[in-house]
Amino acid sequence: MPEVLKGGNTVVGSGPLTAELHTVGDPVDLSALLVGADGRVRSDGDLVFYNQPSGEDGAVRHVGADGSGPERVVVDPAALPADVDRVVLVGSCDPDNTARTFREVAEVTVRARQAEGDPVVFRAPALTDGERAVLLVELYRRGDGWKLRAIGQGYAEGLAGLARDFGIDVSEPEPERKPRTEAAPVPPPAAPAPAHAPADLTKPPLGRISLDKGSQVSLSLDKKDRELVVTVALEWDGGSDDRRRRGADLDLYALFVPAAQAQRGSQAPGTIIKTGRGEKKGKGGDVVYYKDLGSLQQAPYIQLDGDARVPGRETIRIVRPEEQGYVLLCAYSAVSNGFGSFKSFGAQVVVDDGRGSHITVPLYENTKTRYWVAIALVDFTTADGAAIQHIESYSGRMNERRPVLHPDGTIEMNAGPVEFKRRSDS
Repeated sequence: MPEVLKGGNTVVGSGPLTAELHTVGDPVDLSALLVGADGRVRSDGDLVFYNQPSGEDGAVRHVGADGSGPERVVVDPAALPADVDRVVLVGSCDPDNTARTFREVAEVTVRARQAEGDPVVFRAPALTDGERAVLLVELYRRGDGWKLRAIGQGYAEGLAGLARDFGIDVSEPEPERKPRTEAAPVPPPAAPAPAHAPADLTKPPLGRISLDKGSQVSLSLDKKDRELVVTVALEWDGGSDDRRRRGADLDLYALFVPAAQAQRGSQAPGTIIKTGRGEKKGKGGDVVYYKDLGSLQQAPYIQLDGDARVPGRETIRIVRPEEQGYVLLCAYSAVSNGFGSFKSFGAQVVVDDGRGSHITVPLYENTKTRYWVAIALVDFTTADGAAIQHIESYSGRMNERRPVLHPDGTIEMNAGPVEFKRRSDS
């Protein structure tokens, strides 16, 4: 596939173009600016991003990362009005965390593709001087056609400062007001409100979403928020009247690695690894489950609400996200359930931050004679909050060993201790 270097350009067609953002390291947000010939936007509506995902009636669209691909911007050049001279794509660090810079982002790549021809790739240069935004590429008019230019210019002021330089009014958080200790002069009348609302760069909640098989989603969290409670529930309806009569007893396990012990290894968190030859099994790791309910007042700041012996739900609450590293959510099927699959029990995991993000992690396989399933990994080591990844990995046939979560977030099935649960267990 053709690759353009910084400052280079290439001719593209007039059909819709999809620009994908690929990164290694800390997450990066993708935005688009519709710019006139004077180098400025025509209005605040010309910033297309996560809070304003469409411009010019869909001629430019922002699409968040999902099961079908990474974060991307789709541009239909033929649908752009004549006073839009170019569309500039911008990568930026989390605007809610001013400590974030591109030093923590190892690679930034844009992959632009159209229906005809090979994709065009641009790899941005390393940004190590405290930049918080980068002008990536621009799609611009050239005569009656269009060209794509690689820019790769870092920007220290982040998305808010960059947007202002292009003429966008960006909202600022209100400064903390100190209580008055003495009489103050009457303030002058407030200035008239602007005719339009400024662009709000605060990341919105995810709403209600369901993860596709093998996909993941980023959950924006303030890790220092002591009021924040992330609720994780294992829900199951039993799957059939017969199983409900027999109890359909599933158990939610939270295997965890505290932030102080979390590591970054050569393999991505959530990778399923095989037991190495000669490795000793029986490793357990830290876990919250029906025999050890955990605590919210002290470490691990993870707590199970109790043991549900019938179809319904078991709930785990997680607080102090800055203390968390990795949390692997698993389900165990008691021996008394027989050989039905976890999916046939109607099992799924639901993650809710109490702030408007509600993520369902379903099961897709009808695997039988398995007592364990690792369903989802919650990675609190990400800079912006937490990444929730669909795992769905099963134990071996008739294998009672629980999974193991390693300090680097990798997962080993069939390697933990054996612990049968029967009807007489509490």
